[in-house]
Amino acid sequence: MKLLLIEDEAELAKSIQEYLNVNDFVCEWVSNFSEAINKISIYNYDCILLDLMLPDGNGFDILTELKKQNKTDGVIIISAKETLESRIEGFNLGADDYLTKPFHLSELLVRIQALIRRKQFNGNNKIVFNEIEIDILSKVVTVNDEIIDITKKEIDLLLYLIGNQKRVLSKAAIAEHLSGDMADMLDNHDFVYAHIKNLKKKLRNSQCGDYIKTVYGLGYKWQNE
Repeated sequence: MKLLLIEDEAELAKSIQEYLNVNDFVCEWVSNFSEAINKISIYNYDCILLDLMLPDGNGFDILTELKKQNKTDGVIIISAKETLESRIEGFNLGADDYLTKPFHLSELLVRIQALIRRKQFNGNNKIVFNEIEIDILSKVVTVNDEIIDITKKEIDLLLYLIGNQKRVLSKAAIAEHLSGDMADMLDNHDFVYAHIKNLKKKLRNSQCGDYIKTVYGLGYKWQNE
């Protein structure tokens, strides 16, 4: 899952970023308004963590820009500014949650996980697609009631494909989802093919249906056979 942290307090931002990366998220960090606008204009995120008070702008304007661009990224406001008016304005502009500083990182993690479940999987901790079941919290995948040996990246890829059923996902989009803006620094996206190949093999060896379809020249999509 790919996150964007918009936070100008460097020490806090680094602690959040390190904590989320350890917990299997790809977390990018920007420290000001202009960098944030550039990021959200180019990339899509599963969740944006948004500080309201930035050195060159404010978070409410970022929410307005997300709405202008018809973005569906989940947004959690993280701010020391807690008034009824600021909470109402944030929600009215499209924020999904509001967490007041200081907070425990474990609570932030739970809020992020809950938001992603709500937006992508109707609030479920377990995702079921025919014979496949994915436990999002424990990172366990079963096929026909048998646990399969699968990496964290492959689980992330599997969730991304199922969450975008019938949509064609380009190699670039998959690379960005798995690696964040580091994907831009790579000479090619061959690692996406490797992940797809390995995931398909593991599912096939578990007597799973062939749901990952190659759309030649475009990318991949998940659909019923």
